[in-house]
Amino acid sequence: MQQSLAQLRKKAGAHDWGAAADLEDISGEVAIVGVGETAFTGASHRNNKAMALEAIEAALQDAEIPPDSVDGLMVSFGIAEQLNPQDYRDHFGTAQDIWFSDQGGAMIWAATCAHDAAMAIRAKQASVIVNVFAVDWASGRQQGSASPGDWHASESLKAALEMPFGWHPQPLYFATFMRRHMHEFGTTEEQLAAVPMTFRQHANSHPGAKLREKALSLEAYLDQPMIADPFRVADCCLISDGAGAFVMTSTEQARDRPKPPVVVAGVGRGMIEGAPYISQQKRLTATPQTFSAPWAYAMADITAKDLDVIGVYDCFSGTALMQIEDMGLCQKGAGGEFAARGNLHFQRTRSQGGIPCNTHGGLLAHAYVLGISHVIELVRQVRGEATNQVEGVEVAAYAGFTAEESSTLVLRRDA
Repeated sequence: MQQSLAQLRKKAGAHDWGAAADLEDISGEVAIVGVGETAFTGASHRNNKAMALEAIEAALQDAEIPPDSVDGLMVSFGIAEQLNPQDYRDHFGTAQDIWFSDQGGAMIWAATCAHDAAMAIRAKQASVIVNVFAVDWASGRQQGSASPGDWHASESLKAALEMPFGWHPQPLYFATFMRRHMHEFGTTEEQLAAVPMTFRQHANSHPGAKLREKALSLEAYLDQPMIADPFRVADCCLISDGAGAFVMTSTEQARDRPKPPVVVAGVGRGMIEGAPYISQQKRLTATPQTFSAPWAYAMADITAKDLDVIGVYDCFSGTALMQIEDMGLCQKGAGGEFAARGNLHFQRTRSQGGIPCNTHGGLLAHAYVLGISHVIELVRQVRGEATNQVEGVEVAAYAGFTAEESSTLVLRRDA
């Protein structure tokens, strides 16, 4: 079988460029019982808090849990203005105490929030915990305010040491990594194109996707202008307004809910040296999934071969491709060839050698809500109620990403 957590702990100091966080084993303790989203749009001028509350309402309705039963709330710190417990109580007209954490939301925290929720449930600090994330960057960009690039530019060392050399914003970082991948492994532009083309196919049939019914052929892809060589328009994520939420309880409590619980089987978190200063990263063609995925697999007692469907943080096509490699789903450097064979399509099952990926369209074609919708899509896949349903899903995994950190969340059907 795969490495155990004890074996991984012994190897923790074996790498000079990264490591896994020492997360406690919470396998099987917590489950996701409800999911909800807003509409995902361009500039809508909707309020972040209002969108977050709308997503929570949908998730509670899905779980058939009344608002006054929620006693835990998790949001993201420092990414976008989020709501707090008093906002929740004011909106729903409730008065309960609410355990609160700002180590939730999206990106890597859409995975690690499950670990923190399990620990809070263990400590009897909460029993029904909502994780929520909202973003209004499409409206912000139109209004000339907050954007992903502005977030990076606010870091003083990046502004002093990277931006003067043109190392900004994000497309330039990851285009450099992808060009190095092409140099080292022979990945071609046509192979890279398979990632956005496949995710666009998934979005075409997904009712919530922003790029629905906008097909992308290889010819059309190659005709697109370069944003940062080798990335064309379709290789870069959308900018969106919208929100998503999911509800977590103990697995025992989850079995009393109307819908089948989706159990958290494993959680991993990996970190690398040198980031967020991209110019200082030691392994340009590797991601911290190298460390987070084995930890999550060990906790879940699985290997990469046991996964039926994945959701991978795809801020750029090359980022998704490298994480797929680092999750052990194909050999390092073979991601381009793997994708070009159609292995990421939702109809390409594991028995056929594939691993369906981002079956809702991902950040490239569904919406840019920083990964929370990836988890929601995987919950629906495990339940068997996804629009682009993969055949026979038992085990799913989400790969979160920030550049310097990655996370892996393994979900499974309840036994």
